[in-house]
Amino acid sequence: MTTIFWGLFIPFAGTTLGAACVFLMRREMNDTVQRALMGFAAGVMVAASVWSLLIPSMKMSGSAGKLAFVPALIGFAAGILFLFILDKVTPHLHAAAQNPEGPATKLSRTAMLVFAVTLHNIPEGMAVGVVFAGVLSGNMQVSAAAAFALSIGIAIQNFPEGAIISMPLRTEGNGKLKSFLYGMLSGAVEPAAGILTILLTGIISAALPYLLAFAAGAMIYVVVEELIPEATRGEKTDICTIGFAAGFALMMVLDVALG
Repeated sequence: MTTIFWGLFIPFAGTTLGAACVFLMRREMNDTVQRALMGFAAGVMVAASVWSLLIPSMKMSGSAGKLAFVPALIGFAAGILFLFILDKVTPHLHAAAQNPEGPATKLSRTAMLVFAVTLHNIPEGMAVGVVFAGVLSGNMQVSAAAAFALSIGIAIQNFPEGAIISMPLRTEGNGKLKSFLYGMLSGAVEPAAGILTILLTGIISAALPYLLAFAAGAMIYVVVEELIPEATRGEKTDICTIGFAAGFALMMVLDVALG
């Protein structure tokens, strides 16, 4: 159980360390740096979705022959739909946006900024939880090393995410400590989502291939709906592309080297 604890805690630690940047930086994060970090996060999430989630999902269903893609397809579509619904029913505000999304609300900009990051931390927590559920089940398609590779990859991309949420909160007029706490708490949903996924997989062991693909679909939704559009707004698209390539390559290396 200690292994599982650390596996679920590492991504949260990444968010916490990133949020702590509010104590070290006096101004709002440079726009170019922020775009590069968003691209980096997108690259990590896409690579993790393919190597750590979708491919293992299809391998687990190998006995179905040419229909091995069915659980992955169903889970992937369900993950997309799940985030689509959350995106529509939850009031939230992206860091670079002026207008909030979701239903009308009287919530403060601070609360909606936190909700925006919390929304896309849910699939990341599920992704880490489901691979460790695979380890616990003894499935040969998911090794402990591969699970930690995913956990470390998510933690690395969570570091800039923590800074991206805490710094705007600071510029909104919040104190440094309050901005840090909000940034840190936005990542607390990850271990919670991970634990819930592990418990669900324990109850329905046959659901593992579907849940792997579900987490992949949810993460891809975040990349396409939020990260890429925010990072490529206006004319500065090259920096996002470079960040994406770096994140994708890093996650690919981690998965192969540690998996």
